[in-house]
Parts: sequence; structure tokens; C-alpha cells
Amino acid sequence: MPKIVRKGAIRPDASTIAEAVARPWDVTGLRVSFAALDPDELARPVTSFLIRREVDDDELPIHQHRKGQLVVAAEGSVMCRTLDGLRIVPSNGAVWIPGEIPHSVSMSDNGRAYCLFITTGVSPLPNACATFSINPMLREMIFHLANQPPLYPLEGPTSRLAQVILDELAQMKAEPLHFPVSSHPRIQRIAAQLLETPDDRRTLKEWAAAVAMSERSFARLVLKHTGMPFGRWRQQLHIVMAVQRLSMGATVQAISQELGYDSPSAFTAMFRKHMGQPPRRYLRDRTEVVGD
Repeated sequence: MPKIVRKGAIRPDASTIAEAVARPWDVTGLRVSFAALDPDELARPVTSFLIRREVDDDELPIHQHRKGQLVVAAEGSVMCRTLDGLRIVPSNGAVWIPGEIPHSVSMSDNGRAYCLFITTGVSPLPNACATFSINPMLREMIFHLANQPPLYPLEGPTSRLAQVILDELAQMKAEPLHFPVSSHPRIQRIAAQLLETPDDRRTLKEWAAAVAMSERSFARLVLKHTGMPFGRWRQQLHIVMAVQRLSMGATVQAISQELGYDSPSAFTAMFRKHMGQPPRRYLRDRTEVVGD
């Protein structure tokens, strides 16, 4: 298992801390996001700050926080890797990561995201990672909170705004944007190959032979460790990857080719079946919100 880093291990001097808590956080670069101050140490029920991704930024290494973390994609897409799989959300989507869950986060080039750190127990958010759709009102409140100092007064408008945000978070709509991966070596091996070559159209029988298993045993293994039949599991990866590519401006035709579909209509039919909308409408409904 990769080394897990507790964020906030960098301890700045007192003057740096004083400056950091006296103004809003607006951070360029994923790796310096927590260099000024550890969000776990902020004695507030919820704090919010903006992260801007530079083109050459790397994915943050696996780390964890004591507080829960909600990463809201403002522009582009956000990808979160955890020990149980991969989650990707487009603009106005969010990934929820409960406290003490090892994870890594990355954004698409020149993306923007808002990170909320939420004290455990102050909001009825799930105990497991999840993806959500953020409504326009909640989105604007999160953006506004990010423009306030992280140590805002415990009494006053900002404190009341934070409480309303917590109330609204409890009403968020879950989105099925999770590609499950277990710790089983064969499942991890196949998942890695599918991520590397998502247009691989080998059949269940061919994949079973590739991992030296019978077709029936392989089918049972995938269902046991992912909760899905193999074909549905592969489609789930395609949905997650398609949402990311749509957020980056790719056409449906290009995505269908990248994922190995015979035609854009075949890909669109698969996407509509599982997401309830064709790809472009799905993305449009989640990005047509009040401007920043």
C-alpha cells in the first residue's frame, strides 16, 4: 500500500498562520494547498477554500484528514482515488470523502475546485465516499464562504451561512459516478488494464482466460468484489471516464471512439440507460448555473 500522508505535517511559523486565517484561501497548485495551515486544526464546523490547478500539477499523493472533505468541481472535473475505487465528477458535482479515509485528488488542467472541510458529526453526510450533484443555490453559498476568512466569527452572518450550508448538504442528490475496485489482485489488475485501454472489448470469457480462471469463476469474482456483473462494471468505468472527457470539451463521437463503441449512438444509448439522459444534456444540466 502506498504511504499515507497526514496533511498539515508542514508546520508554519506564527506569522504565517496569522496571515492565513485572516483572509480567504485562494490556492494555486494542488501540492501547496495545505502548506499554510492544516484545515483539521480550524475550530469551525465547516470551512471552504478555492484551489486552482496549474497545467503541470501532479495528483496529490494518498493522504487523509480527520475532518470530512467535500471537493466541489467549479470548472473542469475532479477525480478522487480511494482504496475502493475511482470517482470523477464534472463541474457542479462533488466528491465526499469522510474523515480518516485515505485518498488522492486531482483536477483537469486549469480546473478550479472548492474544498469544504467538515467537522465529523455536524452534518448527516454518509460514512462512505460518495458523489453528488450540487444545486445552484448551494454552489453559490459554498463560493461565498470561500471568500471569508477560515476562522470566521462564531456568531454572525458567516457562521449562519455555514449552518445553512450544512443543512443543504444533507439534501444533496447522489450521483452514480463511482468505478468500484477492491483489494483483490485480479480485480486490481483488470481495473488497471481497463483504465489504461478503455476501448478493450474483450469478452468475459477472454478476460477470464487472461487471469487464468474459468468464465464462471471469473464472473463470480467480479460480482463479489465490485457488486456488478463484468459487463456492467466495464460500462460503469466508461460512464465515469465519459463524464471526465465531457467536462474537458470532448465530443460524443471522440469519446465513443476512445471507449471502443461502434458508433456514437451506441455509446449514447448506454449512457442514457444508466444516467437517464444523453451525455450532452447530462453535462448541460449540471453546468448551466448562476455565474461565479
